[in-house]
Amino acid sequence: MRRRRRADVAGAGDGVGAGDGSEATRAIALVIALVIAVIIGVVIWSTRGGTPALPAAPVAAAPARAAAVSPLTGEAGGAGTAVLAVKVDNSPQGRPWTGIADADVVYVEPVEGGVTRLLAVFASHLPPSVGPVRSFRESDIDLLAAYGRPALAFSGNAPELDRLVASGPVVPVSPDQVAGAYRRGRGEAPHNLYGDPAALVRAARGVAAPRDVGFRFGAAPPGGDPAPDVTETVGSTVVGLHAAGGRWTVAFGGAPAVTADGPATVVVQRVPVRTSAIHDVAGAPSPTAVTVGQGPVEVFRDGKRYAGTWSRPTPGDPTSYTGAGGQRLTFAPGPVWVLLVRA
Repeated sequence: MRRRRRADVAGAGDGVGAGDGSEATRAIALVIALVIAVIIGVVIWSTRGGTPALPAAPVAAAPARAAAVSPLTGEAGGAGTAVLAVKVDNSPQGRPWTGIADADVVYVEPVEGGVTRLLAVFASHLPPSVGPVRSFRESDIDLLAAYGRPALAFSGNAPELDRLVASGPVVPVSPDQVAGAYRRGRGEAPHNLYGDPAALVRAARGVAAPRDVGFRFGAAPPGGDPAPDVTETVGSTVVGLHAAGGRWTVAFGGAPAVTADGPATVVVQRVPVRTSAIHDVAGAPSPTAVTVGQGPVEVFRDGKRYAGTWSRPTPGDPTSYTGAGGQRLTFAPGPVWVLLVRA
């Protein structure tokens, strides 16, 4: 219409011919049609409630399902479906270990003679083999109660503990129950027994899935003291930690044990250690680390030390770790090691 009206004006300046009447008639008809169309549109709009139609809002895409985050490491990618705890030799004859690098959590516990054993907890990753597998201790039952009902792999136990393991909150998968899941490796007994984690989990009926045991993961708490090197003692064994690239290397008695892919967080949990009535084959009394109650704790992450308090009212409860102001002490995502040090 805008171009046509400019043409009509130009024609008027040149003189109007006989055909201009029909052109004018067509223009009037077009205007009338436009007016009628507008009237019809207004009527329709008013009968529909007076609300003009708006373009449909774009449908937001459904958010992708968040990856499962392990309550034991704070890492995404799958928490696993079953918890397997394995007692592992930590004597000089028992190192280097097999499979410990895949553990989500590792506890360093005192045993007879001042040496230590590891209690390695697996859920998100199962290595092809783990060991050397050794016997469990009284401390392990209370410690593992926080995990619900995990499978417990061990080589044996003192006869006095038979009833405890049979009635405790664990699914025992020792060679007595699952002989085919174990093999003898190099070296001499008792430092050469290795387990197949996948076979051990398959044999554990009613084993628990990973759950909250009290760890909280996230950004570092405010404050903290620089601690690039740490020395602690578990039993009579000196444990050395060194901060390296967001992880920690670990040495026992000055001998490097973990030099790569070490823990992201190390918890030094100061606990009462009582002397058990149970003795080993050499007659040495078994120390029992008490992990129910409360006491001092230091959390080491990102090359810093954060002091606070641990608390666990009953064996089935998670352990809370809080700072001086009552805030939760957060861990760095990744494997966690816990040193049970005499308070």
